[in-house]
Amino acid sequence: MNRIDQVFQEKKDVLNIYFTAGFPKLGDTVKIIKALEKGGADLIEIGMPYSDPVADGPTIQESNMVALENGMTIAKLFEQLEGIREHTNIPLILMGYVNPVIQYGVDRFVEKCKSIGIDGTILPDLPLPDYKREYKTLFDKAGLYNIFLISPQTSEERIKQIDEASNGFIYMVSSNSITGAKDKVQDGQIEYYERVGSYNLKNNKLIGFGISNNDTFKNACCYAEGAIIGSAFIKLLSNSENLEKDISNFVKSVKG
Repeated sequence: MNRIDQVFQEKKDVLNIYFTAGFPKLGDTVKIIKALEKGGADLIEIGMPYSDPVADGPTIQESNMVALENGMTIAKLFEQLEGIREHTNIPLILMGYVNPVIQYGVDRFVEKCKSIGIDGTILPDLPLPDYKREYKTLFDKAGLYNIFLISPQTSEERIKQIDEASNGFIYMVSSNSITGAKDKVQDGQIEYYERVGSYNLKNNKLIGFGISNNDTFKNACCYAEGAIIGSAFIKLLSNSENLEKDISNFVKSVKG
């Protein structure tokens, strides 16, 4: 069984935390993974830095730039993750943009994910028709889940197409904006959450963009199986002087 499925079978109010590989320092990737698992995170989303992360807000954009300047690449990330399954069993998802993956070689990328023990990918700019036509068979054979995003503007028809083609969970973007931490949920978001909930989708749902603390996390969990935190965690890493301690305290504060 894919580890992502196992988490949703065993846990409620699933917390998925995003960080950018190679940030704040090039060698911090595995240290952060271990600290997140120890601290109580349920899923980890590892960002593959890219020079033009158009869906991301300034906090994550800046972390991408720092990581690239530090020398992070897909090849370097795979090198750092070699043997990670000797130390951790938490589901690991690689999140990034499709162009660097194509440059690396999609077949090679998927095979490397399989050999290391990566459970899924999130490639926001990979069109659904292209994935179904060119890559789905490859991903399925490797047991690698590819997770798609939906937003308040995504039609019911497309959401159901995504649900049919997806495994693991659907990433519900909370608003039509770039990533970034917010302190509270807007009224229009609740209507969107309830509307998607009425579709009886086969996949679990995680809400992302704007989740930053216990209040926004718990609110999201009223409408989905959990939530994703990115920018707020990146800010923590930027200011941390003790990664293990600060990461543990952060996860506990979000989960309450």
